[in-house]
Amino acid sequence: MSCSACDSPTIEFVVPEEYREYAPETATVVSVCTRCLRLESAERSDSGTDSDFDPDLDSDPDPDPDFSRIGDGFPTDPRRAIPLALAVDRCSSLATNREAIETLLRAVERAGADPLLAIDRLVDDPGVDPAIDLERRRHQLEQLLY
Repeated sequence: MSCSACDSPTIEFVVPEEYREYAPETATVVSVCTRCLRLESAERSDSGTDSDFDPDLDSDPDPDPDFSRIGDGFPTDPRRAIPLALAVDRCSSLATNREAIETLLRAVERAGADPLLAIDRLVDDPGVDPAIDLERRRHQLEQLLY
């Protein structure tokens, strides 16, 4: 699958129940672009309407998504990568997504990663061109956490 915005490869993953409210369209399955970091619902449906993904009935997406394809700065452990991807997606509007971003970045921290360091590394990665200005958002995110 490729990104609808920049045509780069994407990574599909199942959004854990605890983060579903932060996913685009509260989707069960989401894809993240390896270049612009945009998230899109990747729900499948046989009837033309969205339905919940059932991992027992469908082998996609990969149960162990390869987040290293995003770049060296992005966490590879899904417990860290999924909330970080969701938080970055929410950074387009800090004012309306403040609580969600704070919750998600704290989840990244609890899972053992430094979310601000990961964002710094994404900003410095020439293979990543985020749809939002992460460099500008970095200071504001730091204020949210500390």
